[in-house]
Amino acid sequence: MNTSGRHFLQIPGPTNVPDRVLRAMDFPTIDHRGPRFAEIGQQALEGMKRIVKTEKGEVIIYPASGTGAWEAALVNTMSPGDKVLMYETGHFAMLWRKMAERIGLQPIVLEGDWRHGADPNAIEQALRADAGKDIKAVCVVQNETSTGCASRIDEVRKAIDAADHPALLMVDTISSLASIDMRMDEWGVDVVVGGSQKGLMLPPGISFNAVSPKALEVNKAAGLPRSYWDWEDMRGPNAKGFFPYTPATNMLYGLVEAIAMLEEEGLENVFARHDRLAEATRRTVRAWGLELLCQEPRHYSSSLTAVVMPEGHDADAFRDAVLRNFNMSLGAGLSKLAGRVFRIGHLGDFNELSLTGTLSGVEMGLAIAGVPHNKGGTQAALDYLAETSPYREPIKTAAE
Repeated sequence: MNTSGRHFLQIPGPTNVPDRVLRAMDFPTIDHRGPRFAEIGQQALEGMKRIVKTEKGEVIIYPASGTGAWEAALVNTMSPGDKVLMYETGHFAMLWRKMAERIGLQPIVLEGDWRHGADPNAIEQALRADAGKDIKAVCVVQNETSTGCASRIDEVRKAIDAADHPALLMVDTISSLASIDMRMDEWGVDVVVGGSQKGLMLPPGISFNAVSPKALEVNKAAGLPRSYWDWEDMRGPNAKGFFPYTPATNMLYGLVEAIAMLEEEGLENVFARHDRLAEATRRTVRAWGLELLCQEPRHYSSSLTAVVMPEGHDADAFRDAVLRNFNMSLGAGLSKLAGRVFRIGHLGDFNELSLTGTLSGVEMGLAIAGVPHNKGGTQAALDYLAETSPYREPIKTAAE
């Protein structure tokens, strides 16, 4: 393996952690019951409310992966045997379904083809058919990490409202948070599920629930057993910046710094940057003559792009060639997409040079692995990025 230079970690998360965040975490651990820690806790909790765009809701932070936040969302709102409506957007939507089954819920799954986001019309029809209002929640993955398809959460909310259904709206934002817009209050999201290791530019280790007043009211009657995940145990200490058990202290240092970085750039600028780099990636894939897995432009992800391998070529063998030759990691195809696609992550602490280096490595890897493609496809990204640079100065002629 070529080990000179830095490792290019271009999976769709965990993402590269910027130096500012690493330095913020590189401090002695402090007393998590002391006044200095309360300041950090409050900064983290209030900052996350701004990231998910809620003034009405509350944020709860767990020392856990995103899977823990999934479980917290369900056990704090549901009772044994409750029905939850889930849309099959890909591998992670199906893992959420598996968890729901394991904890005693009844998932109703709307089938998808893994090449589109959630269909709001199908959700509306399923809710209209639920005459007894037995469905207690609609669970949607905003950005399906396994496919590169993003669902329109605003349209899902409109579908629920059109059906006049009281179900909670729960949204997995694990690979979209701080990369793709999430408007919790405006879109009527009741529970946001998030994780630290993607758009928030942190290592894995903390996860989030952002909870609406409606979800907190439902929580009072929820009958699933819970202890570690109990929102009520968290809310009291959180009000003063503390936690009921030992928090991930140094991760919270990093979270406060990551939020500061995002807000210095401006959230809308962060989203525009992700949109632009994603479009440059898609233009390059098309120029190579390869196929995007996501088939609906309105569902294109700004966090990652999944690329379909030509018939007869194995995506994992290609990824191995890229890793051995260029010390770059690309995302694998998951479950039924194993060996059929590779995924390019372009989220988090990422810019134009990071992207063009990544795409150059992919293009060289295609040649080394003998994958049929059009040469020079990376030029499509270079052209697009130059044409759309937000800092581009007008070209002056000699006469001027």
